[in-house]
Formats: sequence, C-alpha cells, structure tokens
Amino acid sequence: MIEEQTKQEPTQNSGTPKWLWWAIGGGCVLLLCIAVVTIGALAIFGPTIGKTFSSITTGLSTPAVNVPNSSQSAQTKGNTMGDPNAPVKIIEYADFQCPYCQHYWQQTEKQIIQTYVDTGKVYYEYRSVGAFIGPESAAAAEAAYCAGDQGKFWEYHDTLYSHWTGENVGDFSSDNLHQYAVSIGLDTNAFDDCFNQGKYKGQVMQDAVDAKSDGIRATPSFLINGKLFEGAQPFAAFQKAIDAALGN
Repeated sequence: MIEEQTKQEPTQNSGTPKWLWWAIGGGCVLLLCIAVVTIGALAIFGPTIGKTFSSITTGLSTPAVNVPNSSQSAQTKGNTMGDPNAPVKIIEYADFQCPYCQHYWQQTEKQIIQTYVDTGKVYYEYRSVGAFIGPESAAAAEAAYCAGDQGKFWEYHDTLYSHWTGENVGDFSSDNLHQYAVSIGLDTNAFDDCFNQGKYKGQVMQDAVDAKSDGIRATPSFLINGKLFEGAQPFAAFQKAIDAALGN
C-alpha cells in the first residue's frame, strides 16, 4: 500500500493539492489521514493492498512483523533512547495507527538505531500526536508511555506496530493493550493502574500541542536537530540529513 520514494514538494502551479502529495509521498496528513488511507489507497495502491496486509500480524501468538527494532539499544528514560549528550537529537512525531509510520518502523527505523543511536551519534525521542487518527491513537500512546515506566517503552512500541491491522478497528482496545503488556512481561498490575488512571493522558494531549507548535503537518515527521524532516522516506534520505547535522 505504501511505496518507498523520496517526497518532492509540489510547485504552486502543479495543480495538485499538497495533502495528496503527502499521501503519495509517505505521510499521513493531519485531519485527512483517514480519507487518504482508505479512499486514496484503494484508488492508487489497490493492487498492493493484499500484499501489505498479509505481512501484518493480528494475533498475539503470531510472530511479530520483524525483530523488535530497539531491544538492543540502551534506553535512557521512557520514550527516549541513546546518549543524551549525542551531537544529534531526533524527535519523531508518529501515530501507532498510521500506516506510513508502521512502514517507517518496518523499513528504516532499525537502520537508524543501529547506525546512529547505538554508536552514540543520535539521541532519539518518540512523541505521539495525541488522538490524531482517533481515540485508539491516544490510548496506544498512553499505554506505551506506561510501559516506559517499566523500562519497556520501545518493546511495547514494537508490539503495537506488529499488531496493527487498521484504523480504529479495535487493535488498541483496552483489553488488547493489556494483553500486549502481558506478552512482553510487564508487571500488569502496575501497567493497568497507570493506564486506567490516565497517568499519561495529559502528556499525550501535550504531544498534540507540541506537534502543532513544531510545525508538524503529517505523520511520521521528524525534527533532526530542530530541522523538520517529513515523511516515511528511505534510510538513504535520513542518512543524508543526519550526516549533514553531524557536519559530515
């Protein structure tokens, strides 16, 4: 459903709405993501939808899409990883229900972690965009932050992407979020208390405010040392941007 390609900004005279360029180029546009994914994907990427969904796991007993990206990386606190004193800081704004975010997770994130985070060059932070696509977006983000209290934000993050099958279809219901906590060995009493009491509800809402303040228009989007980098672009594009930030 999603093809890797370098996104190019359209000219003002192109006659193509910018949100459509986002849909084609690798991002879920704020407020328009659902329409783009469900309608635009059928029209533009219909032939590949079957292949995409056949690669996504749905049951807890089914192996994940791929090896968890972050399990070997040093976690510093909650939703961050790497050396806080690294020369480059990357902030990712994403939604666990966004197919482009899942695509980035499957195809690119692991390479960034291995090449830059594990080598001390990048400090990486994940932020949600609140209830961007729907209430399950916010619930999943809250649950991931709760997992971070037990040092397993990134394992839970990987588990959420591994079990996503569609937008607001129940993948991130309260019962499923609890089962995902069980599957990665969390103290479920502590997790349930955190989630049920809404410990991170305010943070998830603040993420949405921060996203708007940072000029985020779609997911996934990234701030690389404060410079906006947009879309689920290939690793080579990230490599160019990160190396530039490193002064290479």
